[in-house]
Amino acid sequence: MNAPSGNTLLVAGSANLDFVVRANHVPAAGETVLGRDFATFPGGKGANQAVAAARAGGVPTQMLLALGSDAAAAPIEASLSGAGVLQHIVRVTDQATGSAFVCLSDAAENAITVAPGANAELLPDHLPPLAGISHLLLQLETPVPSVTAYAQSARAAGVTVVLNAAPAQALPAALLDAVDVLIVNEGELDVVAGPAASLTEALARLAVPVVVVTLGARGCCARSGGAFHLQPAFPIDAVDSTAAGDTFCGALVAALSGGDDLPAALRRASAAAALACTRLGAQTSVPTRAEVDAFLQARADIARHDDALAAYCGLALSPA
Repeated sequence: MNAPSGNTLLVAGSANLDFVVRANHVPAAGETVLGRDFATFPGGKGANQAVAAARAGGVPTQMLLALGSDAAAAPIEASLSGAGVLQHIVRVTDQATGSAFVCLSDAAENAITVAPGANAELLPDHLPPLAGISHLLLQLETPVPSVTAYAQSARAAGVTVVLNAAPAQALPAALLDAVDVLIVNEGELDVVAGPAASLTEALARLAVPVVVVTLGARGCCARSGGAFHLQPAFPIDAVDSTAAGDTFCGALVAALSGGDDLPAALRRASAAAALACTRLGAQTSVPTRAEVDAFLQARADIARHDDALAAYCGLALSPA
């Protein structure tokens, strides 16, 4: 990866207002279920990750985002400001602020439909100056040509580029060639790398220097160069997993930008994601850095390696 040019993290991506209804289970195709509690929460992968970097990671964080001129924009701006995120807002007058419609089951599973709205208007020339930025964190809820342009500009400026390839879609070679750290879940890994006999085989196919795959309740697996690193999940009583992946991404990049090595960053990100699963909402579920520190201290004796996780990933032995 490139040497950092500063110590500030920039997130460029989506911001939505989430409309969340709780139900006994997520409906199947054609099924109607009777929901219970309803609430709105600030969300969107980009905004969630920016809040996680600032709040759980405790690092200076900026965000490039596009919002409409409607009332839905206000709670998003307030949430980002409350977390200490400096905002570069592209105001779109002819599109509504992005929104997401979430059905959350009693088993902490969810089904989400996103209406991009203003997020689709984030363009290549909207990227702010990169002076003082060490890491750029991107996702795929904004136009891929814009994401590609941001990655290429950051790479040229010596900024470390991190891509969370979600929602899953095929990626152009020009984008992958400009990425230093790729974060995916299992489904996204299948789309990006193609079907493989094992997770480690799929990770080895990708030319990106560092690839991290999150495995839900199992934990996560990362490849850095030719070395593999495992982090088992922390046991928790899950309430809502909506922003767990975004919390992981933001906390991981914050830890890396703060100088942590990859194994330490994976452990800190996993702890932040675990805490997020114990609370309702997206950004409202993101823990503080102090809470993550306390969580890790209380669980310092939990194993850092797990033979079952190693076998699942296709590793014969847990790495030392």
